[in-house]
Amino acid sequence: MNRRVRAKIAGTLLTLATALSLVSLSAYSDTQGSDRREGRRDDRGGARDTRQTGRDDARDTKDACKDAGDSRPECRQGKRDVKQDARGAARDVKRKD
Repeated sequence: MNRRVRAKIAGTLLTLATALSLVSLSAYSDTQGSDRREGRRDDRGGARDTRQTGRDDARDTKDACKDAGDSRPECRQGKRDVKQDARGAARDVKRKD
């Protein structure tokens, strides 16, 4: 009887070890798709940095405009123009192929 229990335990452990090894292999597989996604992430990061720089530049432009004594609508339009240019540059960074 003792031998049967040991054989069942050994079989169960062997089955469990096999199942765990198969799960770990499929969970960490590196495919071409993941490489492509990583490339797109890098592009999005560059575009995000470009937009952030544009926002900072737009704030500086508006502050300089207000310090120069221009009207509020003119300063707002200047800020919008700078941000729109940054968006265009970010699109170019994102879509470069």
